[in-house]
Parts: sequence; structure tokens; C-alpha cells
Amino acid sequence: MDKGRRICMGMAWQSGTQKIGCSQRVFPYISAMVNNGSLSYDHERDGRPTELGGCTAIVRNLHYDTFLVIRYVKRHLTIMMDIDGKHEWRDCIEVPGVRLPRGYYFGTSSITGDLSDNHDVISLKLFELTVERTPEEERLHRDVFLPSVDNMKLPEMTAPLPPLSGLALFLIVFFSLVFSVFAIVIGIILYNKWQEQSRKRFY
Repeated sequence: MDKGRRICMGMAWQSGTQKIGCSQRVFPYISAMVNNGSLSYDHERDGRPTELGGCTAIVRNLHYDTFLVIRYVKRHLTIMMDIDGKHEWRDCIEVPGVRLPRGYYFGTSSITGDLSDNHDVISLKLFELTVERTPEEERLHRDVFLPSVDNMKLPEMTAPLPPLSGLALFLIVFFSLVFSVFAIVIGIILYNKWQEQSRKRFY
């Protein structure tokens, strides 16, 4: 898989555009995207073709800490920020209908282009929210294998096959061995018959 095509929900905090004079945005800029493994982040266009939403976040040369919260509850993604030093959250991105599978990881990374800044990630805190779901909502949440967004068409990707159970793996190995032994026995019988016919030709 292309390194730029990851199966994920990503949030980018972009310091500046790589195309000087070609952007109408005010940077730094926060954006979010969902990828099922079929998309690439377009650095030339600051990720615009694949972003779900975004906002400007002026965080350069501040003398206080800034904060960002990413909240995902019942397929609803919300990103808020506290960048004014007032301990008040401001809305940045709100996207309903985001479907994320279970069992993924959290991480941070960075990349530097022609323009660069120095930003420090002081801490990353994770909280599990207790949410009541109906049996139908629980089933729908459990059946998500690839990230997606309602009303947003992503290029198709084959969903990863669920891992084989212990019984299925045992049966596959067992029948493979039985087939191998059967093939060997048939081969020996045919070889013996061929040898007998070869001897009869000489007498």
C-alpha cells in the first residue's frame, strides 16, 4: 500500500501552504479527513480534495499552551480548540455520519515542506466515553470494517477479511493433510502399476 494511503481518520494541523500566493486560506489551518485506504493527501492543494472540514487556528509565537479536543460519539465527529488562553472551547469542525471501525490506534506524526514551523505536542490524553446504544446501533457499530462518511463517496476498497477461527484453521490444515496423503497413496499405486506393466513387456 502507498505510504500516503492509510486506513484512518486523520486530523492535520498545517502551518502554511506549499504554494505561496496560491491559497486563500489563513494559516495555520486545521483540517480532517477520513480514508479507507484509497485516497492520498494532496500536499500541493493543502488536502482540500479530501477534507471534511477545517478552520484557521492562529498558534504561532504564543506564550501560553493551546489545546485541541477531538470527540467522536455515535458517528458524530467534533473538533474544538482553545487557542486564546481563556480556557474556552471554540468550534472548529463538526461532521455527522462518520463511521470508524474498532481496534485502531492513536498516533502523531509530522512532515516538513518548503515552509516549516516548530510545534511541540506536550501531551495526548485519551478518554473512553460511556454511551448507551440500542441493540441495532451496537450491531451497526460492530459491523464497520473500513472508515467512511455518510453522503461522501469514497473509492471502493475490499474490506479486510475477518480472521479465521481456531476450528476453521484446524479443519483447513486437517483436510489439507488428508488430501496430501490421499494424493501420495494414489501416486504410489499408479507407480507400482506402471512398474508391473514395464516388467511384463520384458518377458
